[in-house]
Amino acid sequence: MDSVVERVTRERAMAWVEQRAAENGGWISRDQLLRGFRPDGAEPLGLIDYSRGIRNPAHMAATLSITTSVGGPYEDRDLGDGLLHYAYRQGGRGGDNTKLRRAMELGVPLILFIKTEPNVLVPVHPVYVVADDESTQTFVIALDEEFRDIADPTSLTEDQRRYAVRTARQRLHQPVFRGRVIRAYATRCSICSLAHGRLLEAAHIYPDSHPEGRAVVSNGLSLCSIHHAAYDANLLGITPDHVVQLDDDLLAEVDGPMLRHGLQEMHGRALTLPARRQDRPDREALAFRYEAFRR
Repeated sequence: MDSVVERVTRERAMAWVEQRAAENGGWISRDQLLRGFRPDGAEPLGLIDYSRGIRNPAHMAATLSITTSVGGPYEDRDLGDGLLHYAYRQGGRGGDNTKLRRAMELGVPLILFIKTEPNVLVPVHPVYVVADDESTQTFVIALDEEFRDIADPTSLTEDQRRYAVRTARQRLHQPVFRGRVIRAYATRCSICSLAHGRLLEAAHIYPDSHPEGRAVVSNGLSLCSIHHAAYDANLLGITPDHVVQLDDDLLAEVDGPMLRHGLQEMHGRALTLPARRQDRPDREALAFRYEAFRR
């Protein structure tokens, strides 16, 4: 494939993935990724491989995407330096790894897909291969193109490491948390049932700063933008028994239809819960946040 055509194909693939994931609330199905993208309007181009973690289209010079799993049986790992250390696939330096190494040499962007559950993936892009560590048989994947200019990404300074960890939290951990939470709530606001994925957010119950503020589904709520803002501002609370409560002053306020229908009419409403019990909000977390709301 001509280099210009390949670049355009990558750009279109990333735009397509971003649009599909946004519609779902941050996640995308395996079937969509295998058959949904048609760069020329005719034949589909799979954006992931059927059985391997590296997608190397035959007509492309370098890898298009890589896939890893949350808690999966892989050697891919985030070592706390803000960079993903992606294990060689079978074949040593050859095989599937050849085009991934070529992606590093060409400096082309890739799509990283994180499998959060069977047939469900969260995309992060663009990411870049910035190093090939033969001693550990891993590629080093950066979530920010600035790391392409670092002489040795395997030996970061303390400032570089802090920046990389902050970037990983913003571009890796938070998207995975959002995708998993919104997926668990069937892409709906748990308060008003709004079903537009682009307008949904994953709210933490225990905040990030709390020792229990883990990025797990049971510490999250799928909320539309307005209800997330009201929840974070303690204008809206949720009891441990999943009942929505509004601040007394907000209930007494007189304003337009957004306040009346969007907030005041939610007072006393029961939260819509995920189908799977393990995904439902942690009762102790809800109690903690409800006490903050009452204060």
